[in-house]
Amino acid sequence: MKLTKLIATGASLIALVAGGMAQAQSLEELEAAAKAEGMLTTIALPHDWCGYGAVIEGFKAKYPEITVNELNPDAGSADELEAIRANRDNTGPQAPDVIDVGLSFGPQAKEEGLIQPYKVATWDTIPGDAKDAEGYWYGDYYGVMAIAVNTDLVTTMPADWADLLKPDYANSVALSGDPRNGNQPLIAVMSAGMAAGAAPGKDSAEAGLKFFADLNAAGNFVPVTGGTATIAQGATPIVAAWDYNLLAWRDGLAGNPPVEVFVPASGTVAGVYVQAISAYAPHPNAAKLWMEYLYSDEGQLGWLAGYCHPIRFNDMVARGVVPQEMLDALPPAEAYANAVFPTLEQQAEHKAVVTENWDAVVGVVVE
Repeated sequence: MKLTKLIATGASLIALVAGGMAQAQSLEELEAAAKAEGMLTTIALPHDWCGYGAVIEGFKAKYPEITVNELNPDAGSADELEAIRANRDNTGPQAPDVIDVGLSFGPQAKEEGLIQPYKVATWDTIPGDAKDAEGYWYGDYYGVMAIAVNTDLVTTMPADWADLLKPDYANSVALSGDPRNGNQPLIAVMSAGMAAGAAPGKDSAEAGLKFFADLNAAGNFVPVTGGTATIAQGATPIVAAWDYNLLAWRDGLAGNPPVEVFVPASGTVAGVYVQAISAYAPHPNAAKLWMEYLYSDEGQLGWLAGYCHPIRFNDMVARGVVPQEMLDALPPAEAYANAVFPTLEQQAEHKAVVTENWDAVVGVVVE
């Protein structure tokens, strides 16, 4: 991704009118307005996802006057949009102020009128192809689809998606959720389809669906949402998920059991997640201040500590603000060399086909 030149951040913010309210003209005024609201409600932010636990604590330490109310950490992108829909007229603690969703969910939320525009002070350093020009949604971080293996239970390491069809991996392979409801498992289906030679979009959906149908027919697919606990318990010895999640899970397990993480040899697909503010946010100023924090160097480094590539990564590397030890902790650069960043159109096409045909082709519900 190519980043444009950094603009001066300073205290001055772009003045916008969103949700019928004029935004604060300076960071100091925004901070005061957010502190007066006293709360920020997030949703779908597991603490071991992209270093979010430390990121949230960093925000709370900087703004102790603002209580962070965390809803449903394990929700998927579709659940986040539904939470906004269900709380349009609700200003209580179940109404999210902000969302973090897969790239394809950003335009959908904008089209439905579920989110409002806001441009952070570092707006110009977010790549143009990873943000809505009007500021309704904006990329926050990215990673690549990878696979984790519990090596206590799996003695022969796979190297690619096709290997998972072998008898060696009976009752072993899982996704991180239902691909109809979450971006992470949806892109895993895309990765499997691309590994079979398909282009991102309709073709990757059809090839990915066939792969999981074959995996299920072979007795290798486990229709259980994979995560740290299921890997440790042996219920899902092999799980496909974003590299940053798998690396964090591996670290959390601390060798009990031992886990190896690898990027498949083919079908390397990168995924961008995006931030947005609910159009019905009960705490709109706290939401904007949260965005300012996330897109500051401090917030971006918080994600990098969680193995994510923050969206402003190239800009920060160019300015020499990324500690070398953080760079050294990332997977080798060659793992990302052939990564494909699917376009919004390709993701939308892939999503539509998978959502419509998962039942008919694969025939199992991931629970």
